[in-house]
Amino acid sequence: MADTPRPAPVSFPEFQPVSTEAWQERIHRNLKGTDPATLLWQTTEGFSVQPFYHREALEVLGALPSPLLPEPAAPDRSWRNVPVVRVAAQNSGHEAVDQARISLDRGADGVHFVFSDDASAFDVDYLHSFLPLDTTFIGYSVPHHPTSLLRRLLAASEELGGFLLTDPLIHHHNTELATHLPELRTVVKLTQHLPTFKALTIDASFFGNRGGTNTQQVGYALNVAAAYLQNLPNAELSVADVAATMQLHLAIGTSYFLEIAKLRAVRRLWATLLHAFNLPPSLAATLRIHTSTSSWLQTTLDPHTNLLRFTTEAMAAVLGGATSLTVAPFDSLYREPGEFSERLARNLSVILREESQLGRVTDPAAGSYYLETLTDTLAREGWALFQATEAKGGLPKAWGSALEELRTVSRQQFNRIATGEQVIVGTNRFTQPQEEFEFDPKKLLRSRDFDTTRATYPTEVLSLVTALHFRRQLQQNQRAAVVLLGQDANRTILDSFLKTLPTEEQAALPLADPPADTLSVLYSTPETATLMYATIEQYRALAREVSAPDSADLSVHLPTLLSSDVATMQAAVQRHGFHEFSVNGYNTDDMLARLQGKK
Repeated sequence: MADTPRPAPVSFPEFQPVSTEAWQERIHRNLKGTDPATLLWQTTEGFSVQPFYHREALEVLGALPSPLLPEPAAPDRSWRNVPVVRVAAQNSGHEAVDQARISLDRGADGVHFVFSDDASAFDVDYLHSFLPLDTTFIGYSVPHHPTSLLRRLLAASEELGGFLLTDPLIHHHNTELATHLPELRTVVKLTQHLPTFKALTIDASFFGNRGGTNTQQVGYALNVAAAYLQNLPNAELSVADVAATMQLHLAIGTSYFLEIAKLRAVRRLWATLLHAFNLPPSLAATLRIHTSTSSWLQTTLDPHTNLLRFTTEAMAAVLGGATSLTVAPFDSLYREPGEFSERLARNLSVILREESQLGRVTDPAAGSYYLETLTDTLAREGWALFQATEAKGGLPKAWGSALEELRTVSRQQFNRIATGEQVIVGTNRFTQPQEEFEFDPKKLLRSRDFDTTRATYPTEVLSLVTALHFRRQLQQNQRAAVVLLGQDANRTILDSFLKTLPTEEQAALPLADPPADTLSVLYSTPETATLMYATIEQYRALAREVSAPDSADLSVHLPTLLSSDVATMQAAVQRHGFHEFSVNGYNTDDMLARLQGKK
């Protein structure tokens, strides 16, 4: 109305600007003489973070980049809530489609079908009859022959929304990219007229879910994109055609601010990469980033703590500018998720959007001294890694060195978790010694679906086999077992055990590591347990003798638990040259009891 008074401008004249020097003086005073430099902390990325940032941080960066803008089709800065539905091999998918319908009715904005095979048996007509392909956002992860599924989808509907994830360069570590180019070109040709369907998803979550740093996720994602942009164009496909069908898939970890910065950095670098291919900024602005909560720090011990991790990861994803988000059910590591855990996973996005209103703000990190600095640093580090990898010939030629760098970083995290330097609540700190598992440890250890690539796997396996050993003693089980703990896992066990001892006793113990690249096992009988180590060949020979004589190519990861009568197992362990791993003054039972909190 005309007579409604205008609100007065908001100002805070009573708050005077505070200089950097004044902040430093206050910090020094509050620390009572302690050097403020002690507050610097080192990230896993390899760079330091200051204890505070001020306006000078933005001046160092120069002109700030433009804020993230919503997709042209999106009314706000919201994201799509996209739960995963798994489809078994040679399955019609009817049950999966029904599950997807329920999710969409109860708050999901789309669905991501993950196929364990080539989807040849998937009933596309059934899918289309309940979830119209032209109006439903659907992702499809297909490990083999994606064109067959795409053709059937397009036969059912002229329009598609969602994405396709196949990415042979990452999933197969393929040094012969040329063998996949014809099918990838077909995928692009079939979908290049579909503005809301991204058929070329770069699955950089592979690196994040195996312990890679944010720098590695960003840098290697750009290397994969560059490989496709260089090799896919031909007489029928331009570089712009290929770029327009691309999207990124990133895993989001628990390092809240670094994860926000990662998504912001990758958008900036995406524009830089496309500029190098003479593509316009408008094309870079259409980049879609699909995100998922990372499995790297997901745990089977005290699994409800996963809800806390996933909340942190989901918030980081949406504040960083993700366009779609998958939150894993908290119990997905050890069983088929049920209605309860799926509902919690689905509702996390709903709460962040509808109650926290996080979808109403465009790039909330813009202008933050700290986050702008982190974004710039990650962008520089990621671009440097990208250039270094390209100098080695790019991907797939440099796959060997990339995987070795990934392995080095993940091993460092294994060690930090074992020593307690990196805290995983419920696994290596604030544990439940008398935890009642919601699963059978023996079945889980033998399951081919048990994810062995996670940071907490060595610690979990030790806890599970310890619980299993003591359970066997109580039950007076008369069989013996050999449980594979992992490669070089005795170092992790030793570090974890030392942490339970007084500091002076740790220093006094004479220690000797087992040989490198040996497999660590626990030999358990009704009377006692013994930590041992063996070569891969020795373990395979024992496994063939007591469990799988026809498995010449027996994996060193599966089976994880071998069982036999005591006499047979004892003879096999001796015959195949397994060596005991011990700590002076402590037998294995003592070590396991301490590790489980029984002493």
